[in-house]
Amino acid sequence: MIDDISIRYCDTFTDKNLADPILVVGLPGIGQVGKLVAEYMVHMLGAKKIGEIHAIYFPPQVILDENGISRLPRNELYLYLAENRHVVFLVGDFQSTSNEGHYLMADAYLDTAAELGVKRIYTLGGFGVGHLVSAPRVFGAANREDLKNEVSEAGVTFDRDEPGGGIVGAAGLLLGMGGLRGIDAVCLMGETSGYVVDPMSAASVLCVLSKLIAVPVDPTQLNDRAAEMEKVVQGLLESEKNQHDEELSYIG
Repeated sequence: MIDDISIRYCDTFTDKNLADPILVVGLPGIGQVGKLVAEYMVHMLGAKKIGEIHAIYFPPQVILDENGISRLPRNELYLYLAENRHVVFLVGDFQSTSNEGHYLMADAYLDTAAELGVKRIYTLGGFGVGHLVSAPRVFGAANREDLKNEVSEAGVTFDRDEPGGGIVGAAGLLLGMGGLRGIDAVCLMGETSGYVVDPMSAASVLCVLSKLIAVPVDPTQLNDRAAEMEKVVQGLLESEKNQHDEELSYIG
């Protein structure tokens, strides 16, 4: 029998006295934007795995590797030591499949943040606009008014009308529930169609996040993927335009 939510640290992670730590959360979501950014940073920075999270709120399935070997779904914690602070990354396979699970898992993530001494959280995600985007903006939300100027200076747009429907899942709940615990939290959302995995949007978010946390990350590989996706987007935009022109010609 497994626990509802299980957070287990690796045996190699023995010192939880971190230096001015922040938490970066990039879980699956719209356009996989947050997941792309966080996992790219983990890879490029060589962050070390420090823990695993299992929960009955994940989908009832197993993940298969390239050899057909199965494992349970999990989220993972990674740690990176920058010049003067630690950065903890939360990445993984899934978010919760239920409303209750979202709240319980967000609470568990905040328990972990508090245990590690985290005072600020950055959640990452996509902001779906329902159409193809060639120059993605980064929208922001914060759980304290005085965080807005700092975040805006890094190139983040705060718009009272966007996102109109709120922020769903961990990216949003960690702001609201974090505020109740006195933990500052900022959400960075890359503008995306929401139709496809979007490295262009992820590259925009990466640029902003790197400024905010003062941890430079070489964006080359992500930019290369973004450039490939841009060609696809441009092709789709041209196709849409041609189709529209043909429809107008037929109507005329």
